[in-house]
Amino acid sequence: MIFFHLFLLFSNDIQKPQVPLHTENRWIMDAENKRFKLAGVNWYGFEELDYVPAGLEIAHVDKISEKVSFFGFNSVRLPFSIEMILEENTVSDNVVAANPEMKGLTPIEIMDIVIDSLWRQGLVVILDNHSSEAVWYSLENGFWYTDEYPEKVWIETWERIAKRYKDHPAVVGFDLRNELRNGATWGGPKETDWRGAAIRAGEALLKIDPSKLIIVEGINYASDLRGVFEQPIVYSVPNRIVYSIHDYSWFHPDFQSYQEMKEGFDYLWGFVLDEDKPWTAPIWIGEFGTCSNDPNCVKDSSVSGSWFLNFTRYLYEKDIDWAYWPLNGTMANGETRTYGALDWYGILDQGWDKPSLPALLEKLQELQ
Repeated sequence: MIFFHLFLLFSNDIQKPQVPLHTENRWIMDAENKRFKLAGVNWYGFEELDYVPAGLEIAHVDKISEKVSFFGFNSVRLPFSIEMILEENTVSDNVVAANPEMKGLTPIEIMDIVIDSLWRQGLVVILDNHSSEAVWYSLENGFWYTDEYPEKVWIETWERIAKRYKDHPAVVGFDLRNELRNGATWGGPKETDWRGAAIRAGEALLKIDPSKLIIVEGINYASDLRGVFEQPIVYSVPNRIVYSIHDYSWFHPDFQSYQEMKEGFDYLWGFVLDEDKPWTAPIWIGEFGTCSNDPNCVKDSSVSGSWFLNFTRYLYEKDIDWAYWPLNGTMANGETRTYGALDWYGILDQGWDKPSLPALLEKLQELQ
């Protein structure tokens, strides 16, 4: 009962962030020029077959938003597909069963409601173009375009999003594309040059809304920013670029000590945080996660746990911004996903009510 009253008190006294955000050297700053450390979660599902975040069939969006804020997070990365943004049909009633006000709405109208709900809890949002098609991974290639959704459509879709959320205080950044891979390069021929594409898309968005952060992931599954050393991205609007990295235990098939891992990170992307260099910029870990169905997932007695402890140590020592993958207690409907099944990496349990592994949440709260 005491917890319940504290929860209500907390929910009714929300401090809103001072937005928009901008960058200064290696830091993300708020509108009052104070450090704003992104410490958030991924809430996935908009990018999948049902075009909505998982969990809306189980819990009301406001209850989920309240949980995110109550756990101490300040931001949410919302993945979406190009297909979802362009979809004009209404979503199936069953996937929003706990949210009757969403019935009969299109996917992007539901996105409006989700973002509004998150903002009421003082949470900022980063929109992430996760894929072209509504799939876990693009079926065609690892680039920012496909035959059905060429670069022109990709940029036009982003422009549509920028116009829609230009005046929404919650939306502070655009993560241009998820995990470039399979031949994507930093520089080089136009058809593979992710840096060039990120410049074209970023400039188009900044013409519409110069207040948003433009987030550019590294190549090779967002693990490699070495190209930034000689070819950093410079936009016409200053203090907008944030680079993004992803990391998981399977990125490191051979066991590594902390020192080995640290040296690898410093070489691949950590150098971007060196202050007052031509390439200096903030880094945001857009994804990292460990299993949450066993206490060993956050202990050094398992491979996943050892990686997690080493990785979070690096984040702590470098004071890096981040978003954990995922918040989800259950999976969305998609390829390799089983709708409604336990997401064994999720922060929430299968009922979208409690932490799935309190020790995991505690570790993340130490990084906030």
